Amino acid sequence: MKELIIGANEEGQRIDKYLEKYFKAAPKSFIYKMLRKKNITHNGKKSAGNEKLAAGDSVKLFLSDETIEKFRGNDVDFSVKKKVDLSIVYEDENIIIVNKPQGMLSQKADNTTDSLNEYIIDYLLDKKAVTKESLKTFRPSVCNRLDRNTSGMVLAGKSLKGSRYLSEILRERTMDKYYYCISKGVMTESKKVEGYLYKDEKKNKVMISKKNMENSSHIITAYEPIKNNGKITVLKVKLITGKTHQIRAHLASCGHAIIGDYKYGDSELNSYYEKKYRCKSQLLHAGIVRFPHTEGEMSYLSGKEFRCEPGNVFKKVLEGEFDGNMEQ
Repeated sequence: MKELIIGANEEGQRIDKYLEKYFKAAPKSFIYKMLRKKNITHNGKKSAGNEKLAAGDSVKLFLSDETIEKFRGNDVDFSVKKKVDLSIVYEDENIIIVNKPQGMLSQKADNTTDSLNEYIIDYLLDKKAVTKESLKTFRPSVCNRLDRNTSGMVLAGKSLKGSRYLSEILRERTMDKYYYCISKGVMTESKKVEGYLYKDEKKNKVMISKKNMENSSHIITAYEPIKNNGKITVLKVKLITGKTHQIRAHLASCGHAIIGDYKYGDSELNSYYEKKYRCKSQLLHAGIVRFPHTEGEMSYLSGKEFRCEPGNVFKKVLEGEFDGNMEQ
């Protein structure tokens, strides 16, 4: 017999879903059969499989060691290729916010690369906030993604409670997210621009149209000019909707491409700033998040705002073209 004690990172999920994660190599029919025969019990009682788990609950497996080992499946390798020092903006028992640098993936693209997701797990393992055993039934993960070459705020759930909360406010778009960018041209008025975004599969780019087209999505982007030097403008951008490459493509379609954006930007302007500041990717930074009014267990985050600084190249352009400060 093996007893499993439910931890804080595992509470709130159905027992059948928990067992599916624990017995990765077992068919669902095996799990339900063991529940029916009381070979798996929940707090000493027979379980139908749909009961919600709470921290401290006992799940007993009246199975042989060989059967347990057989259906556990191969252990997942959580090791990273190299250690990375993360820039932690905020952390508690439920969530963690990291300032992702340019060049880092938010999530794995394939099995040959590490991403922020793996670096967060490595960080949590090092500080013993999670264990390799606990990762088999709940794995902390990022809840929002940024392009590889966009820097800034990425939020991840450390607990099931935290993951569900972040996923909910991001899905319902009740969290305010603000980006900073440096764009082509002079802008002096705050605007809210609308359009339709669709993916051009052949070019592997998103395109912006003023008219609704087949398979397009309605988008809204709001921006506030902070300062300009007569040639380029520092913008504070708020995503009203959130689609892939929305800020980059939408601003470019308005004639205000982001400096360093080689997919949607102005090649001549990009070449100038690459030579002057070694700017090789878009100057776009997710700099502010503001949590909505929240009640219940996550109410301690209600209305809280977090900010983070952009990377070195962004700062060099600010210093060289402006006074070095992001805000006026």
